[in-house]
Parts: sequence; C-alpha cells; structure tokens
Amino acid sequence: MLVAALVCWAALSHGGSALASEAAVARFGINRLNLAWLKPAEQERILQEIADSGATHVRLSLSRPVDKSIDALEIANRLGLRILLEIQLSNKSYYADTVRPRTGFGRIWDINRLSDLDLDRYRAGLKAALKRMDALGIRLDAVEPGNEINLAGYNGDLAVYEKPGQPTPRSVTDLRDRAAFEKGLDKYVEALRVTREEMQQSESRDAVIVSAGLADMGARQADREGMERLDPAEVIALLKTKGMDRFVDAYGIHIYPARKDPKAIRSVATKLLDFCEPADQGRPCWVTEWGIGNRAQSCPVDDREREGAMTAMRTVFEQFSKEKRLDAAYYYDWDTEKNYRLWRCGKLSPAGALAIEPANDD
Repeated sequence: MLVAALVCWAALSHGGSALASEAAVARFGINRLNLAWLKPAEQERILQEIADSGATHVRLSLSRPVDKSIDALEIANRLGLRILLEIQLSNKSYYADTVRPRTGFGRIWDINRLSDLDLDRYRAGLKAALKRMDALGIRLDAVEPGNEINLAGYNGDLAVYEKPGQPTPRSVTDLRDRAAFEKGLDKYVEALRVTREEMQQSESRDAVIVSAGLADMGARQADREGMERLDPAEVIALLKTKGMDRFVDAYGIHIYPARKDPKAIRSVATKLLDFCEPADQGRPCWVTEWGIGNRAQSCPVDDREREGAMTAMRTVFEQFSKEKRLDAAYYYDWDTEKNYRLWRCGKLSPAGALAIEPANDD
C-alpha cells in the first residue's frame, strides 16, 4: 500500500496450473510483507501468531535479501499457511548495473523503470529462488509478480512531479511518456511469461499466477501527491491487448475505500471490481490488499466502527465470490502499519477476526 509505504519511507500459452476459480470458496488471508528484514526469531514469532489466530492464507514477499525471504516462506509453509508470494520487481538484482532509477524528488523513493527490467536477470533470480524453495519443501499457493504497476510509487515509467498539486493524467493518452509506460507493460507481460515458464518447472507448478495488484488511488489524490496513476480497469484492458491472459489465472487489485459508511464502501468496492469475470468468460480477481483504517491506539482496542466497514467489504467479496468473479482477498496488514494493522494489544482485533474469517461454502 502506497500510503503506508510513504509513512514508513519518510520515518507459453495458458498452462496447466490450477485456476483460482476452481476453488470451492474464496481465500481470505492476511498480508505480512518484508519479513526478510527481520531476524529468524522475529519471523517465527510473527508467523506463529498469524497461524495461531486462525488465519490460513498469507501474502508474503520475495524481496532482498532473497535468502531471508525464503527462510520466512519455509516457516510459513511449516506452520501450514498457504502462501501467495508477491515477487518484488523493484529488486535491483533484476536490472543492469548501469540502470539509474527515476527520481522521487525526496517525497517518495527513487525507483527503477519497469521498461528497464532485464528479463534474463529476472529469470535467473526466480529460477534460483524456486530451486531453493523446492529443496526446502515449500509449496506456493499462488505467485504475484509485481505490485501497483499502475502507480508512480512502484513503476518508474510513471512520473513523479517535482511540485505536487497540479492535475495529473486521467488516461494513458495524457501520460508524460506514454511510450515508456507502454514499453514497460510489454516488458511486464514478458515477465509474466517467464514466471509461468519457471513455475511450471518447479514443485509449485500448480500455483495460481496473479497479475500485479493494481492501486486504487483516485485522480484527486494523485493530484495532491503529485504522481501519475491510471485506473485499474484501464491498465487491465491495456495488458489484455498485449496478451496477458495467456500467462495469468487471475487479475490482482487493491482496495482501500477510506470510508466508514457501509453503503458507500459497498458502492466503491463493487465499482472497482466491475471488470472481474468468471474464468470461463475472462479472469476472476484476487484482491491482494485491502484495508480499513482505525486510528484509535488505546488498549483494549475499540474496533466497533471498523467492524461495520469490514462487514460491508466482506459482503461485497462474498457476493463476487458466489458469482465466481473473486477468488481471494488478503487484508493489509498484520502488524506493521499503525492504522491498518489487525494485531492490536497483543492479539487479533475483533475487526481482524472478521477480515480473515473463512468464507461460507453454502
């Protein structure tokens, strides 16, 4: 999630994988990214807490240092947690040493351009990581190459403005450098092809391939932040024209409704998921991040307002699941982001229990 990250930074043809839509009910999981930054004992503690809470699915990241990321995957796998692996394409090991990142003008991190991704380096890195996972007995439920590639915060082909506050693009035709962005999307589709090929050679060959979760940042917020972004539906449509559906089983999207009124939340979430389709008509969606904030920091936690919002989101998710248009939703996050975290006062909050409660299978 960009807002949380900003806070932290300032302080083949379609293959034989098991399609997400074949699941009887949607997966409801939890995000806990960047465990590679922690010592093994901390990784173990956090993942044990997640498992003890009743969570069954987790979204973890493959980031630098990669070996420590895989250590965390091994712990999660041992604890019986089913893993959605976000592969961070910002990993500088996937880019030539001569590549220089696009500036964030000190407001956001400098980040490489997706169009500069070196596919050979990416393949080599992914192959090595999967080989070690196989040796450790790690079996992935799903993989998600990339994150929020429709937003300048995670895609250097989109511009960050030196001075925020001016109008930002409303469509791809308005981008400062549309050619670079389109080249990056072409490179991304090739990265998906590489991912599918390497997954089919691994012990996790049946893992679902999910396209990068796209940010739901609106145009007005982008104006305030001074960075380019595009609507998720527009970017999905562009990627489809470039052949993405040959390599993915589902489309990733992120939803942060920033509202507490249940009716408004249902409306926002429903609109954002409108492009999701049953597998026999297109591709279903995976919501790889979603969140409802609660700024109250007291103990015991008061989660009453957030519980209503959680219920509204779950109502939308379960309706789309029944329509076979949604196969998974992973809450952001477990314990790192002050307002969104579910682990409060040493235990899972009441809203957290709603967020990860298994779906009804009736």
